[in-house]
Amino acid sequence: MNNNKVYLGDCIEIMKGLPNNSIDLVFADPPFNIGLKYDNYNDKRSYNDYYEWSEQWIKETHRILKNNGSIYIAIGDEFAAEVKIILQKAGFYFRNWIVWYYTFGQNQRKKFNRSHTHILYFTKDKEKFIFNGDEIRIPSARQMLYNDKRAHPKGKIPDDIWEYSRVCGTFKERLGDHPCQMPESLLERIIKTSSNIGDIVLDPFGGTGTTAFVAKKLKRNYITMDISKKYYDVIEKRLKGQTEEIKRNSNHTHREINRNLTLFEFENV
Repeated sequence: MNNNKVYLGDCIEIMKGLPNNSIDLVFADPPFNIGLKYDNYNDKRSYNDYYEWSEQWIKETHRILKNNGSIYIAIGDEFAAEVKIILQKAGFYFRNWIVWYYTFGQNQRKKFNRSHTHILYFTKDKEKFIFNGDEIRIPSARQMLYNDKRAHPKGKIPDDIWEYSRVCGTFKERLGDHPCQMPESLLERIIKTSSNIGDIVLDPFGGTGTTAFVAKKLKRNYITMDISKKYYDVIEKRLKGQTEEIKRNSNHTHREINRNLTLFEFENV
């Protein structure tokens, strides 16, 4: 198995080639099956087809994760409950149902505005898993407001509501026109929490390469992949520090990116 590797192809087939119990952490942000535009993927499968496909790739993540490994899956409202069930059937143990509340949400026409994504956090073993709480502590109200000496001096472990801005088209972090680029700060929290330096972090849906990029920055090894040659190239360039080239080669201006149908502007009427 080659670490620090970007693969081009179907994630299920690629993961089948990885050894059992070889990965420390999986972060997955799969297509949500809500009709977003990808260059070579159908994001509007039938319910049964999408369910069976989710079972297949989640089953592979369970096989390749080490016994003390963890998995985080970002998923939308439409299929979050099903993914939780699939994870449990695959043999994972539930830890948290995290809600990522993002600023710069999107307007809806016939329902309340959407401003969140679900992140399901599971472990392969019920008792033995990596959780580096001290790496992610934040100031607590007990410290900040009340100056309570009983508070932990390093702050508290974050709640299960995480507030991070989405990566808007005008943001410096934005790379090209991928419909669901993840914020680096969110991945940094996950990777610091559930892996150690030198561990292997895998992302089966590489996208713009945020997981691999942050893993590398935090001195972890990475394995990632994407079915799209376009985004495979984006990931490779990003990992080489060629972000300005990615932006120059994009066919979209920031204004056009803002008009694109993305995960965060999608309106399910």
